[in-house]
Amino acid sequence: MPKLMIRGGDLDLVEYELQPFLPGNQINTLGFEKKKYSLKPVKGTVLVTAPARIHLTVLDMNRFAPGKPGGGGVGFAVQVYCTAEVSCTPKEVEINYDRSPVLRHHVEIFRKAVGYKGGFRITARDHLYHHVGMGSTSTISIATLTAMNQAVGSPLTQDQLRLLMGYNFVEETGDGNIAFAFETGVGPAVSIHGGMAIMGDDLTLVYQHTFAEGQNVFIVIPTSDISSAGTREIELLMNRGRNLDYLDRSIKCHMVLMDLIPALERGDVKKTGNIMWEIEFRGSKRAEVEHHGFRIYEYMAHIREAGFNFVGMSSVGPTIAVITDRSRKDLEKAIAELGLKVAVETKIDNKGMRLEEKK
Repeated sequence: MPKLMIRGGDLDLVEYELQPFLPGNQINTLGFEKKKYSLKPVKGTVLVTAPARIHLTVLDMNRFAPGKPGGGGVGFAVQVYCTAEVSCTPKEVEINYDRSPVLRHHVEIFRKAVGYKGGFRITARDHLYHHVGMGSTSTISIATLTAMNQAVGSPLTQDQLRLLMGYNFVEETGDGNIAFAFETGVGPAVSIHGGMAIMGDDLTLVYQHTFAEGQNVFIVIPTSDISSAGTREIELLMNRGRNLDYLDRSIKCHMVLMDLIPALERGDVKKTGNIMWEIEFRGSKRAEVEHHGFRIYEYMAHIREAGFNFVGMSSVGPTIAVITDRSRKDLEKAIAELGLKVAVETKIDNKGMRLEEKK
């Protein structure tokens, strides 16, 4: 993998080498293994169903990097789900999932953290929207970790699982290896708790609240020849994104604290939409949108001009999320001339993760 020169400012130029490694290596247990846990493996199968996420913005990209989670962020859970079924085995690890290196890595992290000597049989299914801004990796990872934890008697808390995943967040590289990736903690937080979450640095959950209960969420995924994964993502986020956040991070944080949180408390979806629209042009979010060209701005502006108040691009895109009490027919009419279609019709998930034990 190439070495990347990362510039965050005139006096901030570092070299970063994106180095793949085998699952089970470079593990960070956060010291959890120092405690002795009373493990009680269940006899049946644990099923965890976790909602996916829309990641609206990072707050400061200067505070995270691959292998160093943080940066803060804002996002919400949607009723699009990933599932993980886990049962305990005497020793062997069996994973039924097409991106198994990621889950195998989390198996080894979890076993080392809690001192579990047995194995697992894992069947995982994600929502199949990969690298378009809907958090497939983070959702399936936290679902699987939660299922493993439940299967051995719940030695770790939900917050500990969030941290364990965040400090070991990886993506597959396509050759059986994995590599550290970006993680703000938004995905696991909303997958666990539902609603909208605001994260601070070091994966700190600052605020969580129900959001847009009963309203429709329409996901529009424009075609894009621009990669939103791997080295292209790192180059984008760690260069232009960092530089723009040096300029706008204080403004974004002020808007979140003084405007967004009060709007969420009031249940004012229109106001939250206006705030997030302003953030679309600020700091690293501007870098993410422009990564796909100005046409994404044109699409979102067109949808807003058609009377849809909450429109935002998720993560590094190109997924666009529209929240409204209007119908799918209304949105399809508005975007037809753009050549766009509704890819997913869903709603906000305000309940979060569901756990079930099957005999």
